[in-house]
Amino acid sequence: MATKHEQIIEYIESLEIGSKISVRQIAKALSVSEGTAYRAIKEAENQGVVSTIERVGTIRIERKLKENIEKLTFAEVVNIVDGQVLGGREGLHKTLNKFVIGAMKLDAMMRYVDPGSLLIVGNRENAHELGLNSGAAVLITGGFDTTDEVKRLADSLKLPVISSSYDSFTVATMINRAIYDQLIKKEIVLASDILISAEKTHLLTTSDNVEKWYELNQKTQHSRYPVIDSQMKVVGIVTSKDIIGMERSLMIDKVMTRSPITVTHKTSVASCAHIMIWEGIELLPVVNNAQKLLGILTRQDVLKSMQMIQKQPQVGETFDDLITASITEVKDGQVPRYKFGVTPQMTNYLGTVSYGVMTTLVIEGASRALRKIKKGDIVVENLTFYFIKPVQMESTIEIVPRVLEVSRKFGKVDVELYHEGAVVGKALLLAQLIGHRA
Repeated sequence: MATKHEQIIEYIESLEIGSKISVRQIAKALSVSEGTAYRAIKEAENQGVVSTIERVGTIRIERKLKENIEKLTFAEVVNIVDGQVLGGREGLHKTLNKFVIGAMKLDAMMRYVDPGSLLIVGNRENAHELGLNSGAAVLITGGFDTTDEVKRLADSLKLPVISSSYDSFTVATMINRAIYDQLIKKEIVLASDILISAEKTHLLTTSDNVEKWYELNQKTQHSRYPVIDSQMKVVGIVTSKDIIGMERSLMIDKVMTRSPITVTHKTSVASCAHIMIWEGIELLPVVNNAQKLLGILTRQDVLKSMQMIQKQPQVGETFDDLITASITEVKDGQVPRYKFGVTPQMTNYLGTVSYGVMTTLVIEGASRALRKIKKGDIVVENLTFYFIKPVQMESTIEIVPRVLEVSRKFGKVDVELYHEGAVVGKALLLAQLIGHRA
């Protein structure tokens, strides 16, 4: 039987898109405490099925598929620009296709306004009305209001009219940044992207006996299976080691490994690989927040996915990408050396290189040195900085990594950072080597 928390989530998902939700309403409808209702609504927000807006409330929105993650709902726009909804609240769940800055004459502006777009404009009431009639939502900058007529039109068309105290350039930048951040998230491959679904997974239940393991083993040639209870919750793992010498009539829950390591559908594939290598396991159950089985990950699939990730084109650049792209190799001598030019955005408020940048330089230098010896993915296990000096902006840092030790699974690298011949940083890095091949 589903828990109260799960029942609330299911109830919220069953509501019509655009419905308004409140803690009190949920508590009353499902006869639960307001605290339980509040926690479930927050979980629904994390899952992307509702959006909460100040002074408006919580609205049921459509869960975005990963391929459409770069599209924002108008409800998300309100939160991004710290906006106030003046009208058309029933349309907040809708998704915007593009945004247009209305900084031109009306007739020229309207050529670019399509249904589903967002018109960003100042206190030009005639533009507000024209935008709504063209099927676009309106974002009024500078903190201005609009006419009651425009608000009534927005309500009737179910198209939001939003007011923000920011200027047009700042608002456009904020929305663009949000879309860009979504693109970066889209790149990160999660467990949910590569799992073998529960429906296609061979598994055992607590009511099965050891004989059932042998039947599955003969059918699939696999030796590891998740064990679930009557509510589909993962309670154990059974491997060939667990059943050796055991009576075939013995119940599975007597031989299984209890409380197995699991991951959620939102766990990144890189983290899954780290867990599998570190713990020495071949199979990871993927569960939801209620520990119910969603599917499984195999070590082979995880490592294959990581190899595919490296071949994918870059969509959005993180700060790490910007830093590592600026590192160039110095082609002289046997020890690998790299150079990095410090730009103003890489510094802290004192005008010296930030510690985060220095850490990235050490990790990237060590990773490149290890990859010259062992190919594959590298996960940092431990990083110790034991000397660091400030470096001014517009300086050039030289990165000198020295590989001290490499085994089948681990690599140890000493890294020195130089500026104008003087040591400005020394660090020791220990890394796991995942899916490498000689």
